[in-house]
Amino acid sequence: MKTILAKTSITLLILFSASCSSDDSSSSITTPNSSNNTTAESNNNDSEENNSNENEQTSGESETSNDSVGQTPSAAFDEFSDNVTVTFNNDNTISIETDGTPNHKSPYWDSAHSLYIDPVIATENRMSPGTISEGSYSLTVPNFPEIAATSTSTGLGAIGIATSGVPIFNDEEGPNVALSATVASGFDFAGGHMGPSGYHYHLESHDVSVNTTLSHDDEDLVGIMEDGFLLYGRRCNSINDGDNYGYPTDLDSSGGHTHKTQHCSEDDDSIYHYHIVNEIYTGNYYVLFGGDLQGTPQGI
Repeated sequence: MKTILAKTSITLLILFSASCSSDDSSSSITTPNSSNNTTAESNNNDSEENNSNENEQTSGESETSNDSVGQTPSAAFDEFSDNVTVTFNNDNTISIETDGTPNHKSPYWDSAHSLYIDPVIATENRMSPGTISEGSYSLTVPNFPEIAATSTSTGLGAIGIATSGVPIFNDEEGPNVALSATVASGFDFAGGHMGPSGYHYHLESHDVSVNTTLSHDDEDLVGIMEDGFLLYGRRCNSINDGDNYGYPTDLDSSGGHTHKTQHCSEDDDSIYHYHIVNEIYTGNYYVLFGGDLQGTPQGI
């Protein structure tokens, strides 16, 4: 990861240490134009044909009070891969930029690429058409995200950025069509596949030997959502369960709660953050994010 501190007219390249604390929120993600991936997905892939990223306001109030819930710990961004640039802006916002390509192996790379592998998890005849290529994703979120008065449902398209630099999608394969086990059987070990907008994740990664970077049944950071809140694995660093960290039992309907994470220093406040929910979504798959955003997205 490249970390940049922006100050008026000076840009410094630095590394940050952890800190946690709160303020207002805004975000935007632009999706890439992939010439290799314009084929609409059919019976074996999700139909994100319009790359519609519109979020719809839900009618219910947020389950968490509209209050400050901690500053995003800067140490979390040390987890992001080298193809991700993080800028701490002088207006208390954080910008994350990525070309959207993963830092791991996949059968969705072109066969001539050094990171190409034959399918390990994916059923080959269920794989989506297209190969991984560079795009341009940009997300700007507040350094002090807040819980909104009203939660926001997610739309098709990118709703966050993973530590690998790959966009995170929700639990739908088309407008109001839940992701099915049949479609998911064409995903690679990382829980990703191709769509009209490019390569992206829907699911938690699998526990296979080739997986050396992504969260699987652990407390590791998965990425950041478009409302500015971090997304962690199924386990929680604040729960001691003997040899392993435990599964949180106090999550809201979005998989969120307020606790310290491994990226907060000892003296810092707890932060609101999401977890992958420890419940099978379909087949034997865990979806990365299937709820509403509890913060305030700007729209995608």
